[in-house]
Amino acid sequence: MRDGGRKGSVRVHRGRTAVAEQSAREAAPPQSPPGGPQPPRVPTVIVDGLHVVYRVYGSGTGRGNATAAFRRLLLRQQAPTVQTVHAVKGVTFTAYRGEAIGIIGSNGSGKSTLLKAIAGLLPAERGRVYTDGQPSLLGVNAALMNDLTGATNVILGGLAMGMSQEEIQQRYQGIVDFSGINDKDDFISLPMRTYSSGMAARLRFSIAAAKNHDVLLIDEALATGDLAFQKRSEERIRELRKEAGTVFLVSHSNNAIRDTCDRVLWIEKGELLMDGPTDDVVKAYESHSDGPGPADPGPPGPAG
Repeated sequence: MRDGGRKGSVRVHRGRTAVAEQSAREAAPPQSPPGGPQPPRVPTVIVDGLHVVYRVYGSGTGRGNATAAFRRLLLRQQAPTVQTVHAVKGVTFTAYRGEAIGIIGSNGSGKSTLLKAIAGLLPAERGRVYTDGQPSLLGVNAALMNDLTGATNVILGGLAMGMSQEEIQQRYQGIVDFSGINDKDDFISLPMRTYSSGMAARLRFSIAAAKNHDVLLIDEALATGDLAFQKRSEERIRELRKEAGTVFLVSHSNNAIRDTCDRVLWIEKGELLMDGPTDDVVKAYESHSDGPGPADPGPPGPAG
């Protein structure tokens, strides 16, 4: 398992960690059910007392800005103030192979930060993150090369995920068809800058979903596109689960969470308030939010 908990570094553990072995033993059923014993569940992500802290530098300067530092020295100004934001506070849970886990909470609760920490993109201030395999983060704000065509981005995206050129060629048409980019015109041959935000997000999801992932982290992807594309996305996530992957989904759509996930983590102000079956957690969240929908509707859906 990969240890993402040490600040500023990533360590790779070959073989199982003691924590993973203990979790696997605890996950084994105490009694053999009818039809024979079931194998123990396999942990894919272990988050142990995770804390993530952002540091925001004030006075209009950025960290490592040599020009600003020299200016302050000449003018005898004090160093910029630093504000800390404790985004994730002591979160602990274990995810298992074959699970689809939704993460809900109001805006600014730490959901996306948690995904980035699991993916190894943010260091832990305290605590540890262990992953079995390489997590892949799919977010609606992930960068695409706008000056290149959609077709070229499909190839580059596939290579970035570790696919061979032969695999990309075999899956290329399926990616394009899944995204629906060419439903109205030959947009796949046009530069990405001509796409609407919805088209770009659909293509991004289609590229990521073309590969079987050990751990797939999805940030608001299902909120993009029309109803038909959302249905295709939900079906693909179910396929990924059957292929022994683990899926995390952050969404403001409780319906998407209900349709896709069998387990939900509810996070508010960086703390894990509830972890359990989807219906139980979503009902508690909706009751807390005083309405059938989430507390924050999030940004309006993009066109396309």
